[in-house]
Amino acid sequence: MEKSKILYAEDDQTIAFLIQDSLETYYDINCYSDGRSALEAFNIQSFDICLLDIMMPELNGFEVAEQIRSKNSDIPIIFISAKALKEDRIKGLKIGADDYLVKPFSIEELILKIEVFLKRSKKTTTSSSNYKVGKYDFDPKNYTLQDAIHTISLTQRESELLLYFIRNKNTVLKRQDILKAIWGDDDYFMGRSLDVFISRLRKVLAEEQNILIENLHGIGFRFSEKNKF
Repeated sequence: MEKSKILYAEDDQTIAFLIQDSLETYYDINCYSDGRSALEAFNIQSFDICLLDIMMPELNGFEVAEQIRSKNSDIPIIFISAKALKEDRIKGLKIGADDYLVKPFSIEELILKIEVFLKRSKKTTTSSSNYKVGKYDFDPKNYTLQDAIHTISLTQRESELLLYFIRNKNTVLKRQDILKAIWGDDDYFMGRSLDVFISRLRKVLAEEQNILIENLHGIGFRFSEKNKF
């Protein structure tokens, strides 16, 4: 069976060696020591997932992620960084990353996160059901919202969250239930991540006056639409 292919950008040679040595049994992992080399590789090769450090020469991880997202809205991106400040995590998610892992971490945790995203990617690509969201046709397979003129690209996490809302429309959804369904955990940081992604969905759907993602204080959220899907 062909191994999933990982783009891994890390300028610390010791950390890069340890992670590559731990993952290469399971994956085809390609390591790059600076952001520019990683981006050049992404532009000419096909990868299944990206692991990006932030503090790198040439281009930092944020810059690499922004350029990857401008070209591909589907591929999962995980930041792995020593930068543990809340502001850095939120910035990474706003750029379009799907997760953020703070050093030091266990290899088992990293592999678990990689597997979660790879499985979700495969599951999403097998889905053939599209949904109406206001004027848009929502394609969860390709992470897009499309009307007669425009196509809006979503990240994998945005697509998963919107699909979860659609399948549970007009229902009060507790925060912890959403977090466990989409992130697999309900800790504080994941809760902040949920707020970021909901903010992004609200911005995307801002012109749709019939669609409401309602914040129920102390409880969770409710996704509703006046018109039927």
